[in-house]
Amino acid sequence: MEQAECVNFVTRMKIFKLKRLFIGAISLIISSLMLLGCGQQIPPTGGPKDSLPPRLITAIPAYGAKNFKSDRIVLVFDEYISLDNPFEKLAYSPTPKVNPLAEGKLKTVTIKIKDTLDENTTYSIDFGSSIVDINEKNPLRNFYYTFSTGAYLDSAFITGQILIAETGKIDSTMIAVLHDKLDDSAVAKEKPRYYAKLKGDGSFIFRNLRPGKYNIFGIKDVDGGKKYDQSSELISFLDSAIEIGIDTAVTLYAFEGISETLPVTKPSKPKVAGEKKKEEDKRLKFGNTLEAGKQDILSPLVLSSDHPLKDLDSNKIKLTDNEFKPVPGVKIEQDSTGKKLIINYAWPENTAFKLILEKDLATDTLDNKYIKTDTISFTSKKETDYGSIDIRIDEIDSSKHPVLLIVKENKIVFKQKIKLPRYQIKLFNPGEYQLRMLYDNNENGQWDTGDYWKKNQPEKVVSRKQPFLIKANWDNELRIASKDF
Repeated sequence: MEQAECVNFVTRMKIFKLKRLFIGAISLIISSLMLLGCGQQIPPTGGPKDSLPPRLITAIPAYGAKNFKSDRIVLVFDEYISLDNPFEKLAYSPTPKVNPLAEGKLKTVTIKIKDTLDENTTYSIDFGSSIVDINEKNPLRNFYYTFSTGAYLDSAFITGQILIAETGKIDSTMIAVLHDKLDDSAVAKEKPRYYAKLKGDGSFIFRNLRPGKYNIFGIKDVDGGKKYDQSSELISFLDSAIEIGIDTAVTLYAFEGISETLPVTKPSKPKVAGEKKKEEDKRLKFGNTLEAGKQDILSPLVLSSDHPLKDLDSNKIKLTDNEFKPVPGVKIEQDSTGKKLIINYAWPENTAFKLILEKDLATDTLDNKYIKTDTISFTSKKETDYGSIDIRIDEIDSSKHPVLLIVKENKIVFKQKIKLPRYQIKLFNPGEYQLRMLYDNNENGQWDTGDYWKKNQPEKVVSRKQPFLIKANWDNELRIASKDF
């Protein structure tokens, strides 16, 4: 027994020594790593990215304060903030004669009032997206501050949207304005009582209004005066005044009036003594509408120059087949600008052509000449390069004289007066298109602008939100109704 116990004791001692060696090795590794860590500092990774906007903690005076007498407003937020472009982004209602001074510092926004406030009036400051946190630039959206110099807050409101009449699109740089002076010239001569900036969808809201009658407009405030004082500016208006407190929503259609301004002649650059005249390239050059050497069989071939053409000899433009044999039935005409030559021909599909432009065919108004004969080889497209469209019309109000417009890159490529429930187009260029509907009041087949001073509203164009994709060599079906626009 004594011998066995001795063996066990020796074994336990060996195990104990092995454990000590193991623990010592581990301690040495940990110490080495710690020493390495001291030599190479690694910054903390931090928590998740801050995606929350600043939050208002305190307002002095309080939001919605009555009997306001102060000359400043102090807003305190829960984090450090930046006030981004307050002159452009803040909107004050009613419109002050002198804009307040807005400053952002640390966690505070201070508004210093520079104008004498009207008695018994509710004021509102719309901050838009001007307040952002200083690190992640998260904006505090739809934030506004309201107070009253009287014993109560006005609570009437009106909402609306401004659309561009010609396209049905939105210009969010416009503003909506309210005039309590109801004569027609007020929008041109005086600052509005209230104004509001548009959101990205063209909508606006006026809050805390005093009830009463107002004229409402949408204007393109180019010079910052908040007035319609140039006929070339966008304007929208209603035919009659609105009743704030009763009317709650409006839609305005903006248009550009016919400009009566004369063209401005730019002064010529004075010559400097000793300056060498740069040698000018006096060659007349043409661009064309071919697409990678392919001619659209649905359109004419167009040649274009930078300047209007004079001394044109259209007999020096020849369209031939691939064997240089002239093809019959070609008609060449010049557009109204004088810069384009339009070559009309009933193009057959998948056929090779040559266009010969002979020397001295034209001179432009700067006396640039076409000095060398050139030959352009091209092929007409195949029918399989196009798609067909089957258009079915549901529930369209024909009393509005609707005209369907198919638009690509803001250019009308097809229009059709809606008289029938179905239209089929055999060949149409593939691509993504926008659909619009023109309500053609005078039935002349085109959009007509308005005139504020004559109280003529523009014709309206409404757009379908979803684009329409036309695939090549495909029967494309399109079903539309009034509710789609």
